[in-house]
Order: sequence, then C-alpha cells, then structure tokens
Amino acid sequence: MPIIQHDVLKSRIANLQLLNSSTTEVNVTVNVSPSSYGSLRLALHVRLALNQLKSLGFSEKDIDDVKGIFADTNLYLLSATVLIASCHLLFDFLAFKNDVSFWRSKKTLAGLSSRTIFWRAFSQSVIFFYLLDEQTSLLVLIPAGISALIEIWKVKKVLHLRITWRPFRIYREVTSDEAEKTTARADAEAMKYLSMLLYPLCVAGAIYSLVYEPHKSLYSWALHSVVNGVYAFGFLFMLPQLFVNYRLRSVAALPWRAFMYKAFNTFIDDVFAFIITMPTAHRVACFRDDLVFVVYLYQRWLYPVDKTRTDTSVSMDETTEEVTDKQKND
Repeated sequence: MPIIQHDVLKSRIANLQLLNSSTTEVNVTVNVSPSSYGSLRLALHVRLALNQLKSLGFSEKDIDDVKGIFADTNLYLLSATVLIASCHLLFDFLAFKNDVSFWRSKKTLAGLSSRTIFWRAFSQSVIFFYLLDEQTSLLVLIPAGISALIEIWKVKKVLHLRITWRPFRIYREVTSDEAEKTTARADAEAMKYLSMLLYPLCVAGAIYSLVYEPHKSLYSWALHSVVNGVYAFGFLFMLPQLFVNYRLRSVAALPWRAFMYKAFNTFIDDVFAFIITMPTAHRVACFRDDLVFVVYLYQRWLYPVDKTRTDTSVSMDETTEEVTDKQKND
C-alpha cells in the first residue's frame, strides 16, 4: 500500500460546511496527487508544528491563520513575509527595550506631554481588549498586550507614584521645576483646543453606532464605540506632543531611539495590513500613524538638537550612564 498523507494546509475553516438534520446531500471532492519524499517529510513537519501550536493554547482560528500564510501565498511572498515578520519582531523588541530604558532613567517630564501618555495608556488598553474580543491573530495580539503594559507603567512614572510592599502603601512624590510647568501649560493649552473637536465627534460616532449598527451586547457597543473613537480620532491625541514641541521649539525630550524603531514597525505594519488577518479599523489605523510619524520627523529637522548639551542628549538618545562614561573619558 502506498503512503497516503492528508494535506493539513488545505483543511481551512472557510471550506467547512455546517451539517444539520435538513442536510440530505453533501458534495465531497477528493484530489489525489503523487508526492516526493521531500514533500512528504515537509508535510509531516508542518503537521507536527501545527499540533504543537495547538498544545500551546493557539485557537483553531489562529492555526487557520498560520495555514493561510503558507497555503494562500506563493513562495516569493512567503519568503518576504518571513523576512518582514522577523524584522517586525526585532524592531518590536528593540522599541520595547529602548522605551523602558528611556523611562527608567527619566527624572523629569520637561518637554513631554503627560496627556499624550495618559491617552496612549488608555487607547492601547482598549485596543488590546478589542483585538481580544475580535479573536485577532496572536501575531498582532501579543505585541499589543506588551505595549499596553508598558504604557500603563509609564503612567506610574508620570504620576510619580511610589509603591511600598511592607507595609503596602501607594503614595505620590510631588516634584516639578519651571521646565515641567512650562510643558504642562503648553500641554493644557493644546488639550483645550483639541477637546472642542474630539469629544463631540466621539459622542456622535457612538450614537450613530447604537442606532444603525447591530451589536451583541451593551458591552460590545461600548467597546466598539470607544475603539472606533480611538482608531478614527486617536491620532489627534498625539497632537499635544506636537504642540509642546512647537511651543518649546525643541524635540530633545523625546526617546528618539524607541521612536525610530516604532516608525520602522509602522511602515512594516502597512505591509502586514494586507497579509495578517485583523479588523478593518486596525488596518486603517496602521496607515493613519504614518502621517503622525512624518510630522515628528519634520519637527526633528526643524528643531535640531545641540549634541554638545548633556541635558538634551541624555533625554534624547542616551542614558545617564552612557553620558557619565563619556564625561569620564573626556
């Protein structure tokens, strides 16, 4: 008897047909084709890999997405997808690492919009729960969850919260200098103008969704309304940081290393928007963020940073330890 192997990559959820008591006939098409030993070994490895993904907790939809990457694309597009995915994971790791390093050594909020940080923590958390509710691929869900945790940790830094475990106590250290007060005034001015535009749009969108769109529950309506507001108008909450940069005529306080890694990933997301399964709103948001990054880069060119000033260089590109080592060498 010859070896008969079922091609697991051809078994897709979209090809399944629901059977019930009213179903009397079902058409089944069987395609038989010869295969080489090399292809057989590869098919067995693929079957084993998919079973391991299932044992790790991947759902049937996640496994079906992985099958689609291999079955619905040609060899050249598959190779490009693997390369792009590897670069995306690398830039994700570098962005997370540099972002955490920057905020861990950050002592002052001068030049940084605290409201933008609050908004990013809120929006990233909402986006994570939305992607979870939509059963999005884990390739998108896991980085979104990590990003949400980092943004929430930043809020703790912005509020100057301190936690003691024995005894358990949460308290706030109130410290601010003149530079922070100037930044806060510019931040508040930007939010005053922005709220006049943003809040009416979000309320109108939520009412429209409630009247004209079906929802599974009140929670689903609330979640989708908030998410649609985040995706449609969320980039406007990045404008306070742009306004602060304009008022201070400086971009030295921004973490440009982490920023550039995120910018690279944004352009990679533009490619992934056509490959990875994700909600349409999340796909559109990938292209929306490109505009904001371009404006940031324009401000970087418009307000050049004096590299000889250690206060700005520490905030922008280097940690305190790196600058201390340079000063010792000098």
